Amino acid sequence: MVESGGRRTQLLRGVLDLCLLAVMGEGSAYGYEMTKRLRARGLSIVGEGSIYPLLGRLERDGLVDTHRAASKNGGPPRKYYELSRQGRKALTAGIHEWEETRDAVDAVLGLAGAEVGA
Repeated sequence: MVESGGRRTQLLRGVLDLCLLAVMGEGSAYGYEMTKRLRARGLSIVGEGSIYPLLGRLERDGLVDTHRAASKNGGPPRKYYELSRQGRKALTAGIHEWEETRDAVDAVLGLAGAEVGA
């Protein structure tokens, strides 16, 4: 049996790309900024190291557009990501798939919870 923290990490891996698309839907952002947005919504276990490979894949798949802009603090330019038209479609479809899956899992777990008296 997987411990609850490990289970949460595994579940998150399956939907982190969808979560990234969702926070990009709020506007263009660079990697660390997206990590802060995810953490502000309760996904505190997400680190920068886990999102950059996903951002690269989303870019290769044409789901995000990128541009570089000067850093406000005088540092090197930052790479900003924003949803492409295809990314918006993928986000809409992903939300629908998530809702269907969530509802099915809730139905199963609700029944199991009633059986064990949870």
